Amino acid sequence: MTWIPWNTQLRELAKQCQYLEALTLYRQMLRCGSSPNAFSFPFALKSSASLPLPLSGQQLHCQVIKSGCSQEPFVLTSLISMYCKFSSLGNARKVFDENPISNQLTVCYNALISGYALNSRVFDVIALFCRMREMGVSVNSVTMLGLVPVFSEPGYISVGMCFHCCCVKLGLNLDFSVANCLVTMYVKCGAIEFGRNLFDEMPKKGLITWNAMISGYAQNGLAADVLELYRKMETAGVCPDAVTFVGVLSSCANLGAVSVGHEVEQRIESSRLGLNPFLNNALINMYARCGNLVKARAIFDGMPVKSVVSWTAIIGGYGMHGYGEIAVELFDEMIKSGIRPDGAAFVSVLCACSHAGLTEKGLEYFSEMKMKHRLQPGPEHYSCVVDLLGRAGRLNEALELIKSMQVKPDGAVWGALLGACKIHRNVEMAELAFERVIEFEPTNIGYYVLLSNIYSEAENLEGVLKVRVMMRERKLKKDPGFSYVEYKGRVHLFLAGDRSHPQKKEIYRMVDELEALVEKLAGCKDNEERRTKEALLGMGVHSEKLAIVFGLLNSEPGTEIVVIKNLRMCEDCHLFFKGVSKIVTRQLVVRDATRFHHFRDGHCSCKDYCTKIDFILKLRNLLEACGVPVQLVGCKCNNMCSNAVWIPENETGSRERADDQPAID
Repeated sequence: MTWIPWNTQLRELAKQCQYLEALTLYRQMLRCGSSPNAFSFPFALKSSASLPLPLSGQQLHCQVIKSGCSQEPFVLTSLISMYCKFSSLGNARKVFDENPISNQLTVCYNALISGYALNSRVFDVIALFCRMREMGVSVNSVTMLGLVPVFSEPGYISVGMCFHCCCVKLGLNLDFSVANCLVTMYVKCGAIEFGRNLFDEMPKKGLITWNAMISGYAQNGLAADVLELYRKMETAGVCPDAVTFVGVLSSCANLGAVSVGHEVEQRIESSRLGLNPFLNNALINMYARCGNLVKARAIFDGMPVKSVVSWTAIIGGYGMHGYGEIAVELFDEMIKSGIRPDGAAFVSVLCACSHAGLTEKGLEYFSEMKMKHRLQPGPEHYSCVVDLLGRAGRLNEALELIKSMQVKPDGAVWGALLGACKIHRNVEMAELAFERVIEFEPTNIGYYVLLSNIYSEAENLEGVLKVRVMMRERKLKKDPGFSYVEYKGRVHLFLAGDRSHPQKKEIYRMVDELEALVEKLAGCKDNEERRTKEALLGMGVHSEKLAIVFGLLNSEPGTEIVVIKNLRMCEDCHLFFKGVSKIVTRQLVVRDATRFHHFRDGHCSCKDYCTKIDFILKLRNLLEACGVPVQLVGCKCNNMCSNAVWIPENETGSRERADDQPAID
């Protein structure tokens, strides 16, 4: 058998990514006495690089030298690419430098530039490109496709823009692939406007172009822009693929746009992509974050193979909705099924424990993460545990945990402690946490507002004034609260005190009627007094009330209403929704900045976590004001949010609690 059919077989095997078979065939060729040539080596070298097998690659390199093929451009390029894939950049550069023809060949420069970019050697990429220009070697689209992606980090945006200018001067920006690459670079750097301008200027847009822009918007949290671009893509007649759908579903989850998400699900089924695990995971996340946990669970249960991402999505969904016990059961079931949890899975279950008040269970998981699963906790895990301890009133333990962290605490960790300080009115520790958190996030307005509220509840007017002066000096403004509800495929948005909606008269009339009924039901103070106070503070009627009432006015009796709010819901609105759910006998669902609240028959799925702690603290302050020393005692299930009580100490200083003692409600 001559070498021609051997090369044909090698090419086909390498083309079909059957690399091991290609190397086996190459060895068989040698045993049969056939000598490899310049057409044999590129396929063998590619196969060795793809597996990867460094030792085989070095042996092939020796055979290249012995056969006298080292001066062949395609063989030379294959050798450089192979060593780059092995991350052996020294050998790759040695091959390049030791062959005099390399300095004159664009393909050799392209191979080494791509290798440097693959290994994130930014300065080597720039230096080699400059040498390429000095030597007068022509630059083509392949050069730019290998070079531009290395600048897809925010710190390299200015360098990336320089190479964009270079593309324009050389006329390479007209190349479809190069333009797509530049769009991707800008959106990954966070320069969305530059990416969109380039996108709009492109005369021809393919599926890759649309996906690059949609993914860029999704990764930068611009969910509304994703949906707007998705509609334009449909109008342009471009058929979406799985990558498109993942970006759109992610944005639907962020916005709570369940109707668009349902529409995308139907498109997925009609496109026969229903078995795609990435899309199923995205659907689980979307339905869970849009309030339809039943649908999310149905998709999860219908998956033939569940990855750790699938389990993480459904665990996080139950945790966000306040069903911590179910989330814990699912996490344990995942481990029993043989799937090893990763860092994201532990974040989901720790958050679920925090929202449900399962303090001891959360601490147990945190310990298992390190000892049993050999995973190093990151700042995101520590922030969950700090929140877990903080909500349970164990602030000193939370602070000690931060001090003992093996990684540097970030803003989220100190922010969790600051949030816990507000719940438990610990001004001194709040000031410490605030000093640390603004070192990491000096422009995050939420932390300033949080400290101001802590000072306000402690009647520390000097502290409130200090925070406001700080905000004014740094030109920070509080984000306006808004809520929205979806009705007949259209999103209706409301601001606090909003009077721009066409149904404003009916909405405010019903708000007044429901508030009167809720106050009568709960025995609250006069509505006019509270409304006057809100007006003086410039708040007006909170946006979530307006959104819920709009839903009540325009939906059929018995229909569930889902409202999305950008900020955390206040205690007054929480009480209002509990009363309304009992009056109108239907379920009201509110997703605020931290979690879901399901209101039904006068109860909330969060079990009044913060409001009960607030009441317990007020009771403690009252008892201590009367000279009665008290200590905190949790219930047997460690769910301190719902059953924790304060009891007096006996004369010996020991704590007593009768098992039949009624819990504070």
